Amino acid sequence: MAALAFYLFAVSILAGGLFTVISRNPVHSVLWLILSFISAAGLFVLLGAEFVAMLLIIVYVGAVAVLFLFVVMMLDVDFAELKAQMAKYVPLALLIGVILLMQFALAYGAWTSAEGAEAARAAVIPQERHNTEALGLLLYDRYILLFQLAGLILLVAMVGAIVLTLRHRQDIKRQDVLAQMYRDPAKAMELRDVKPGQGL
Repeated sequence: MAALAFYLFAVSILAGGLFTVISRNPVHSVLWLILSFISAAGLFVLLGAEFVAMLLIIVYVGAVAVLFLFVVMMLDVDFAELKAQMAKYVPLALLIGVILLMQFALAYGAWTSAEGAEAARAAVIPQERHNTEALGLLLYDRYILLFQLAGLILLVAMVGAIVLTLRHRQDIKRQDVLAQMYRDPAKAMELRDVKPGQGL
């Protein structure tokens, strides 16, 4: 049953990736991409990495792919013009794809398992611990400094991107919350007696 599920998820990933690239409708491409993510999460479950599978579904399917879907559906993008510009790069893309496939084939042919790999993994993650508990112990106990530094680097990168793209335009009327809160109603409002038939 596990082997059948593995082949089913593997075929789903390959089919989803292929149809993501060759689909003419961008909405269909995003839906095929979601199928690939869900199939990859199924493979992680078969490997015993349930936490990583849930992260893949929550982050990539629930956030990234849905964001792609909303952007594709809401923006009026001329995909015919984009595909016409991409057609001239197809030979280069095919060449790069063939090189990558050859590298994967060489790596798969030369790959061997080290003799002490199983013992090393058992020493790092004891078998009696659950996968999520073992991952939490590794991240928040042994590698807590590296984990916090990675988060700090991502925070600095996000702040830097905001600072680089922030532009203060003078022709835009911005909201001043403090001025609205501390305004004097007597000065801000003016009552006028408008006569019937007379405009302001």
